[in-house]
Amino acid sequence: MNNTAVLVLEDGTVFTGEQFGATGQTLGEAVFCTAMTGYQETLTDPSYRRQIVVAAAPQIGNTGWNNEDSESYRPDEARDRIWAAGYAIRDLARQASNWRAEGGLEDELRSQGIVGVKGVDTRTLVRKLRDVGSMKAGIFSGDALTDRDEAVGVVRSQPSMAGADLVGEVTTPQAYVVEPDGAARFSIAALDLGIKTMTPKLLAQRGVRVHVLPAGTSYAQIKELGVDGLFASNGPGDPSTAVGVVETLREALGDGVPFFGICLGNQLLGRAFGLSTYKMKFGHRGINIPVIEHATGRAIITAQNHGFALEGEAGQRFDTPFGEAVVTHTCANDGTVEGVALANGRAFSVQYHPEAAAGPHDAGNHFDQFVELLGK
Repeated sequence: MNNTAVLVLEDGTVFTGEQFGATGQTLGEAVFCTAMTGYQETLTDPSYRRQIVVAAAPQIGNTGWNNEDSESYRPDEARDRIWAAGYAIRDLARQASNWRAEGGLEDELRSQGIVGVKGVDTRTLVRKLRDVGSMKAGIFSGDALTDRDEAVGVVRSQPSMAGADLVGEVTTPQAYVVEPDGAARFSIAALDLGIKTMTPKLLAQRGVRVHVLPAGTSYAQIKELGVDGLFASNGPGDPSTAVGVVETLREALGDGVPFFGICLGNQLLGRAFGLSTYKMKFGHRGINIPVIEHATGRAIITAQNHGFALEGEAGQRFDTPFGEAVVTHTCANDGTVEGVALANGRAFSVQYHPEAAAGPHDAGNHFDQFVELLGK
């Protein structure tokens, strides 16, 4: 039996390994994640829609798979979904070794039809993506194996991530409510652009009732709920395509509604302010990315997953239709904008993930900041 699998990049580079998970063909943008832990949270993050994740960590699968750590809850689905298009790793752990494991990584990939490849030189692959940039890619195994030229043609024929409108593919089809732990102090509307399960949980722990809404929910519909604030989540795709969500945010900001955004929510708040966005060379994906908080000078280690970013510079102040705004955070590695806010504090957002289920938890105070804002 031929257990060969190949990962093919759009420039014609081929990495040969072995079948991993389901067999067949999958296409997506090849991106690398530097996290040493939390592969279950990574694979189930809706922000990885249409992306083939390359693990920089050399061994994957040693903690198995459980029914608690996935980040893709949807009320209409019986199980948490893996959103990544494919998975490329160096070494698959022979046996899961964790008391919480209820199954193995490969079994879960196979049961969900996720095509992967193992045994590839991920060190070389990650260096290539870092030097050249994220690229269109494909994984081929089983009956989908073909010659190099044909595989390259298939890879190149897929649409680019630039201009990709993917929010509609991952948002909840129906609204649902996450009730607070104990008495409700406040209630908010959360626009699900690809929301991670941990986000409403952390708000609920702080006494917030969270109305999770489809991304296309209008501001008029949000107002009918009588909520105290508005949240916009992380999510996949090119932020320039989310025109309707940006208009909803502008209406809310014009009404003075308290606002908090994460990741894609940060980019859309910036666009509502009048800033532009751009596609990064290879993005930020991992749980070890340093960010500078300019108001305090504090450095925080963050979890991130994004391939687009806001234009801007550290400490930049600029006018918006809603008052003066400021760039509040930037990445210590490359100066990328990591946060923006209205100077009056009424609205703020961050590019990184303060919910960070797999850690680190340096930025968890942003949820407290939002609750404090609701109280004002």
